[in-house]
Amino acid sequence: MQRNILVTSALPYANGPIHLGHLVEYIQTDIWVRFQKLRGNHCIYVCADDAHGTPIMLKARELGITPEELIERMGREHREDFAAFGIGFDNYYTTHSPENRELSELIYTRLREAGHIDSRTIKQAFDPEQGMFLPDRYIKGDCPRCGAAGQYGDSCEVCGATYTPTELKNAVSVVSGATPEERESLHYFFRLQDFETMLKDWARGGHVQQEVANKLEEWFTEGLREWDISRDAPYFGFQIPGTEDKYFYVWLDAPIGYMASFRNWCDRHGEDFDAWWKADSDTELYHFIGKDIVYFHALFWPAMLHGAGFRKPTRICAHGFMTVDGAKMSKSRGTFIMARTYLNHLDPEYLRYYMAAKLGSHVHDLDLNLDDFTQRVNADLVGKLVNIASRSSSFINKRFDGRLAAELPAPALYRDFVARGEQIAEAYENREFSRVIRDIMALADQANQYFDEEQPWVLAKDARTLPRVQAVCTQTLNLFRVLMVYLKPVVPKIAAEAEAFLNVDAQDWQAVQTPLLDHTINRFKPLATRVEREAVDAMVEESRETLAPKGDAPAADSPLADHPIADPVDVDTFGQIDLRVARIEDAAVVDGADKLLQLTLDLGGEKRNVFAGLRAAYAPEDLRGRLTVVVANLKPRKMRFGVSEGMVLAAGPGGDALYILEPDSGAMPGMRIR
Repeated sequence: MQRNILVTSALPYANGPIHLGHLVEYIQTDIWVRFQKLRGNHCIYVCADDAHGTPIMLKARELGITPEELIERMGREHREDFAAFGIGFDNYYTTHSPENRELSELIYTRLREAGHIDSRTIKQAFDPEQGMFLPDRYIKGDCPRCGAAGQYGDSCEVCGATYTPTELKNAVSVVSGATPEERESLHYFFRLQDFETMLKDWARGGHVQQEVANKLEEWFTEGLREWDISRDAPYFGFQIPGTEDKYFYVWLDAPIGYMASFRNWCDRHGEDFDAWWKADSDTELYHFIGKDIVYFHALFWPAMLHGAGFRKPTRICAHGFMTVDGAKMSKSRGTFIMARTYLNHLDPEYLRYYMAAKLGSHVHDLDLNLDDFTQRVNADLVGKLVNIASRSSSFINKRFDGRLAAELPAPALYRDFVARGEQIAEAYENREFSRVIRDIMALADQANQYFDEEQPWVLAKDARTLPRVQAVCTQTLNLFRVLMVYLKPVVPKIAAEAEAFLNVDAQDWQAVQTPLLDHTINRFKPLATRVEREAVDAMVEESRETLAPKGDAPAADSPLADHPIADPVDVDTFGQIDLRVARIEDAAVVDGADKLLQLTLDLGGEKRNVFAGLRAAYAPEDLRGRLTVVVANLKPRKMRFGVSEGMVLAAGPGGDALYILEPDSGAMPGMRIR
């Protein structure tokens, strides 16, 4: 029976270009959607630019254009990049649309009338020069815990502390440089706690991955809290009904943008929007998202939908982040790669294939290892798959005028390839794409082995065995056709070129049930060529951010540029700091914290637990076993994730350019730094 499936990807923000980290999600989603369509299901894939919020407003102001002009420009660039990577949206829209305004107001009004909206006066940081309230990330100052300068208003990248903007020392507005003032403002709140029972039942009903379900249980244990859904003017977004200067927070109308994009599609295609979104709909709804926005999609979103009388998601499919060569994407290393930069040097089908080979159904990070990328594409796509068609077609075109034989010499082998289709389909359905690739490449090995064992190049030397040559090559070309159908969701452009070569119409999943016999093929043209390492290196070099100083001016990344030397202290004060050598016995990612690693330190027999803001600079495995320096007499600090019993010393401007201090190799854990 044909399924009705609506699929979305998270909305890219309309103030910057698409990079390879973004593409993990869109490629994963597109592969799954293409598979569903190949199987004959009615599957609609919608997305949109996330076009509201303070960053959009300020970016437009910086460029001297209107927010509408900015989001139109970025939307056009996003569409071009996605199309180049074969992302086949049925509708790509914008959240700044009349459909989204109408649906946002409808959902808000229904929630308010049902008693799920509260209002109260809160205190916020206010920029007196710009006349605007400041989000936490638009305030910088000195960390109230460790004193590090240039930290944002919600957390410290150096010591990992979390705090409120009012706790920052020497706080300034990122927008104007003015000192923020504390002012009062009326805000509106969504009562998420009203939906706790429903959310627990929904989360435990198989609608999220196990890792996400575990995280939701932690949040349920902590207790659900109301959510601030309003922002003060000036703000680029939708005005809240019944107010004069209040706007919906971008995260309220962004997910509603899924509905708005679909409604726009429905209006143009005569589809019944309400049939898909009513509470008891028998359609399916899948959201593909990054793990960093699970809180919004697995708590607020289903609660908003339920409270407003709409259906909840069938499943939320979260994925991890992308690293490059084992580390966070970095501009200085040239691994923060924009989609357009990749396209300047490499075939987008190759990235689709490589990501599929690494993607599973779990919330795991994906590493783009550039050496492995080169080798896998060359070995699999070129050396195994395309090689089957290249070798077989040369005999068919030269010896038999492109005509395939009337029978298969090994029908059982063909039937085995066809039978494996259900196993591969199951893996696609469950988003186990790496298993799909393994199974297809195992079949490609079988096809190549059959060709090598039959040795058509030897048979072709004797006119009496020429019919066998035609039959063998007909067999391998039919096996190649099956493999291309199975791989079509992953490499649609190569698959289309293979269909043109085989002289067949666009193939669906069932097409392979009948082999191509007594059929004329076209001349073969290379479907994929080898990746040269020089092209990969050129891409990295183009992506590298130059950090060299210019002229006599201090370098932009100089430690003194943004962090001037602090006021002097006397030797007695400094002597109170107990610096010790420590060995990092273990390091682990802290769930729910983007910047922190949890370190287990050995200080010469004494174990310490320390949370350090090193996640952007180091993978846990890069730290285990290394010596470092720790402030050993720092008072233990209770954090949201546990108690931190010291501070690891590191140098650098922050982010991925942060380096732990390491003593000489002769130092031992527990030694005091003198």
